[in-house]
Amino acid sequence: MDTQATSVLNRIIRRIPNKNIENLLKKWSCLSADQLRALDYTRPKWMIVEHVISFCEENRLNLKHITTLEMIYHIENPDQGTWHACQLAEAQDDAVCVELTQFKEQFKAHLHGVIRHISIKMKKHEDEAIWIRIAWGDNFSKPNHLKPTYVVHHLHTSYVFISNLMAKHKIFLCPALVIATKHGSIKDGHLSTRSLTAMRDLPLRRYQQVNHQGSPNPCIGKEHGDHEEMRHQMSCEAFGHSPSPKLETAVYRLETRYRGKGNQTLSDRKEFFRGVVRFSSSSLLDSLRHCVASGMAEGPVTPLLSAITQRGRNYFVITDKGPGVSSQASAQRP
Repeated sequence: MDTQATSVLNRIIRRIPNKNIENLLKKWSCLSADQLRALDYTRPKWMIVEHVISFCEENRLNLKHITTLEMIYHIENPDQGTWHACQLAEAQDDAVCVELTQFKEQFKAHLHGVIRHISIKMKKHEDEAIWIRIAWGDNFSKPNHLKPTYVVHHLHTSYVFISNLMAKHKIFLCPALVIATKHGSIKDGHLSTRSLTAMRDLPLRRYQQVNHQGSPNPCIGKEHGDHEEMRHQMSCEAFGHSPSPKLETAVYRLETRYRGKGNQTLSDRKEFFRGVVRFSSSSLLDSLRHCVASGMAEGPVTPLLSAITQRGRNYFVITDKGPGVSSQASAQRP
């Protein structure tokens, strides 16, 4: 195997707990049963890597096989790295008719047409998600398989989830997605997190939400007038049932003017007052719901916070016109 293949394999094995290596290699289906039994998964990682490399060379495996193993690893462990959501817009009439084969052909054709050296690998997962691995090169250098971009898309939905995309490659990827899905444009979804599961659950509304009507609801007890139950209801209406999609942050960028009286210097100021407010938690939505349900925060929940679930975003710009999103925001914002 070449240097890149060895490096990719080494990185994969070192990321996995020893107890999970055998299961991953079985799903890969590139090593024989005898070879899998010959591996001692209790040994140090570097010894396991050397043993696996020797089997790969014995089986004449190459970089193509190793990148397949990497895809399996990422699909099995989706909540790693930082993911960013993008939203497709201006769907064409036949966008709902796009099939997987058609998507693959048009996506690859566009990228191969604009970049001479590029490696594209696609895999459809059990949950109907299309996983795309892209190793970028250019007209002079071969693809760098140590820094691939991962893209996840469910056909016939308007969201695309992207990890590890450099700005210089964004101008190639976005048009390919627009063409392959038969849309007119793609924009920043203003949602980023380390959890792909939360990334998909929030905008696609895959978590358990609460009906805002006055009908019976599992979030509340029999006595609706009780303050504790009312707080519980408000918290569930704003942030859904527990567990909520796992977001770590919500960012609010302030661009406002002073509106108070008695300070001529500030009231005459033409420039915006700018600042950033960041909420952080290992599970932000669960934390916010607890604050409301426990009475630590007064209700009703401010739209600035409930907009996280209602609009499927965790980045907002607060202006004199109210909360919104900046058209200049980057899809790669942390």
